[in-house]
Amino acid sequence: MKELLREIRHNPLLWLLVFVPALFVVAKLKADAHTLLFVLSVLAILPLAALLSHATESVAAKTGDSVGGLLNATLGNLTELVIALTALSAGEYMLVKASIAGAIVTNTLFVLGASFLLGGLKYHVQEFNRVTVRLQAALLFLATVALLVPSLVSKSDVVGKESYTQTLSVGLAVLLLVAYGLGMLFSLKTHREIFKSAESGETGEAPWPLSLALATLAGVTLLVALVSEVFVESVQQAAVTFGMTPAFVGFIVVALVGGAAEMGSAFSGARKNRLDLSVGIALGSSVQIALFVAPVLVLLSYVLGPAPMDLLFWPGAVIMMFIAVMTTALVTSSGRSAWFVGVLILMVYLIFAMALYLLPPRVA
Repeated sequence: MKELLREIRHNPLLWLLVFVPALFVVAKLKADAHTLLFVLSVLAILPLAALLSHATESVAAKTGDSVGGLLNATLGNLTELVIALTALSAGEYMLVKASIAGAIVTNTLFVLGASFLLGGLKYHVQEFNRVTVRLQAALLFLATVALLVPSLVSKSDVVGKESYTQTLSVGLAVLLLVAYGLGMLFSLKTHREIFKSAESGETGEAPWPLSLALATLAGVTLLVALVSEVFVESVQQAAVTFGMTPAFVGFIVVALVGGAAEMGSAFSGARKNRLDLSVGIALGSSVQIALFVAPVLVLLSYVLGPAPMDLLFWPGAVIMMFIAVMTTALVTSSGRSAWFVGVLILMVYLIFAMALYLLPPRVA
């Protein structure tokens, strides 16, 4: 606990933690102040992301960057899962799908590209385990194919198309969960020796004790989830005030804020030349959302939702996910990175963001 208090005293960013209780107070007293709640929720998530970053680095120092990245991606994705479950129970299926697609594209392009850029500004060339990237890219390609098939079926004229799409979505959800489980078994158990970090990088400050790091990870993840619920409830109204389109909100804003916790860890790892940690967070998070979170939401919709949810995404979202996966596979094939590689990846993300901000896609 002393280490945690010392970190808060010496890190000015963590002083923003005062906005966490302030947010809950305002949400209780002025639930209709959507714009204020939106701003407060963003300010509250930033210091929580910084805490999660430090705790994750402490865990990674003891478990290795691959496991540390997986742990951070898992806890970071609990935020997206809570957000999606809230929208799922309310029947906001398009928001659920937009957050899923947006999280995949944001992690694959923005988090990975910014990590390459930030690390490249400090180090001339950085290396990472390209075997890890190839596995993650292959799993993401599998998920993209699974999401593409229902979209293709929806354009056909077969009888009973809706029932067929729903049954197909359940089958695909089960297959994706099986693929995710087998992928974890392959990378963490049977062939874990080929997924070792390329470089050890800087150690930085002394890591926290493992018990404190794990407790901080659990507590901060819970707080991020609670803050994110307030954020989701206020973001739609705040979007009107700031002139943001619904597509831009679901695909970009919700994904960025929901993933703020894991972004801090990824960026910090890149600046310390621990690029395997950054890659593990960025791509591992995308894989978990595509192969675990999305299928689980489909299955849970039969219990929590007003009606079953399918895996039918609008074509524009599937195309963006496919391009994001192909971009990642292309620029990471060498296992080496420099700052301009990050710029190229970020440019693809900015193209998507600009298109959604100016002309949102039509949804089915």
